[in-house]
Amino acid sequence: MTFLISYWGEQIGQKIRKITDCFHCHVFPFVEQEEGRLGTLQQLQQQSLELQEVLGETERFLSQVLGRVQQLLPPWQVQIRKMKAVYLVLNQCSVSATHKCLIAEGWCASSDLPTLQQVLQGSSSEAGVSAVVHRIPCRDMPPTLIRTNRFTASFQGIVDAYGVGRYQEVNPAPYTIITFPFLFAVMFGDVGHGLLMFLFALAMVLAENRPAVKAAQNEIWRTFFSGRYLLLLMGLFSVYTGFIYNECFSRATTIFPSGWSVAAMATQSGWSDAFLAEHPLLTLDPAVSGVFLGPYPFGIDPVWSLAVNHLSFLNSFKMKMSIILGVTHMTFGVVLGVFNHVHFGQWHRLFLETLPELIFLLGLFGYLVFLVIYKWLSVSAAGAAAAPSILIHFINMFLFSRSPTNQPLFPRQEVVQSTLVVLALATVPVLLLGTPLFLRWQHRRPLRPTGRQPEEDKSGILDDSDASVAGWGPDEEKAGCPGNGEEAEFVLSEVLMHQAIHTIEFCLGCISNTASYLRLWALSLAHAQLSEVLWAMVMRVGLRMGRELGVAAVVLVPIFAAFAGLTVAILLVMEGLSAFLHALRLHWVEFQNKFYLGSGYKLSPFTFAEED
Repeated sequence: MTFLISYWGEQIGQKIRKITDCFHCHVFPFVEQEEGRLGTLQQLQQQSLELQEVLGETERFLSQVLGRVQQLLPPWQVQIRKMKAVYLVLNQCSVSATHKCLIAEGWCASSDLPTLQQVLQGSSSEAGVSAVVHRIPCRDMPPTLIRTNRFTASFQGIVDAYGVGRYQEVNPAPYTIITFPFLFAVMFGDVGHGLLMFLFALAMVLAENRPAVKAAQNEIWRTFFSGRYLLLLMGLFSVYTGFIYNECFSRATTIFPSGWSVAAMATQSGWSDAFLAEHPLLTLDPAVSGVFLGPYPFGIDPVWSLAVNHLSFLNSFKMKMSIILGVTHMTFGVVLGVFNHVHFGQWHRLFLETLPELIFLLGLFGYLVFLVIYKWLSVSAAGAAAAPSILIHFINMFLFSRSPTNQPLFPRQEVVQSTLVVLALATVPVLLLGTPLFLRWQHRRPLRPTGRQPEEDKSGILDDSDASVAGWGPDEEKAGCPGNGEEAEFVLSEVLMHQAIHTIEFCLGCISNTASYLRLWALSLAHAQLSEVLWAMVMRVGLRMGRELGVAAVVLVPIFAAFAGLTVAILLVMEGLSAFLHALRLHWVEFQNKFYLGSGYKLSPFTFAEED
């Protein structure tokens, strides 16, 4: 800013000069001659141009410096984070004043120990110091390390969401790779819907290495992308079960010739035009010769899609199928518990828990599965009308009674049923009291004296790979004993309480869990009926609107767009999510609780992956 100051008197001039000096102002005296004033103005303009040039050069230089800093800033940030992570780990080490070194104790996978020793030796030789690795004994429960890849990561995530397995416990993830997509497909069985899901997952699998796909930040997309292999198998299994149900967008397909002959029924029954006019519904009697030619080669016969009792037939078929799959799935879970007991040396649990559980489960519900399969194999189509009811037989089994109107399926069926119920009831006190009494006897049994005491490991090196778990208690509940070396106190009341809870949970769970598998039947029927309703209310209406080629083409475009949108939104997304959640529950509650505790914790190794 420029000010013109005019004053009279020397004293006022001195005061003005003091004020301008305080504000660091440039003072130019007013020259009387015009040439002098022009010279001063030109001089100031020249100085202003020089200053602007200097400021421009400085700004360009600073822009270049900041541009280089901007390029180097991300690597600097990564380097700083890595240094902070390294120093954070070093701060957790203990300092040995005697040996003047740092001592770090941590967990490492046995297979990675040679690599760890090699890395430490290589880095210490370059730095001029020595690093030594020792395997030390420990009574704490080790962490769990399960190595996964792109394919198995999503299935292991399903198991870990229930609980991380204990060290060396049976991992359900390898079996979940097959059972989870299959149980999902039982509820989602449709060739068309399964094919759409399979193609969507296949597209993600084929594009998984593209940087744009990996860098996507949308949370919903990342959720689908992380489970792409799970979706791939779910879609593939849904196509398989869709062929079994013979459903493709709720429409049946005729791949093989039907096993039912309408012509044979019409010929032998003498159906006339008058009879057909009076009877809009016709019945195919399998007892008539030539009407039922044999079972369909694969899946359900397409003629059932035309039958009025189609839903009743599917109800019976899918309900029995759900019971068979459920009992098989639960039995497999109990059998997997055998590997846990054998590995942890709990041999008493094989005879006091696993064997009674199998007798209870198979004696009641395994027998129900046997009745279903036996009736399928023994009753022919001609005698289907007089076939006995399995449900009444199963109810009479618990009531120790018989129904005169319900004939037995095989000789001495009542004796077999009564024997199985008695055996199942006899296993309950064994489950309740067997393990606590055995542990009490084992605890009170005097220890056998040995000839010599084992020598202490003075070197601190542990050669046995399983020595870290040598101090574990005999029970699964005592995994991870206190680190002070003292044995945990045995309290009979606590063991009895825990065993009573386990017995009640298993016995009542066998009933409730078997009923829970009926969700396979319910959701499968719901999915089929929703698909049927969507076809009838959208596509069928569009196909009936126009008979001419041009009109049909114009009408079917928006109709098909609506059908496709509703199929994706309702049948694929909503029904798929519902079937996924129910399959998840069947694995967590009905399957994994038979053998999997999930009371461990993950190994968290030092890594720069998150910082990168």
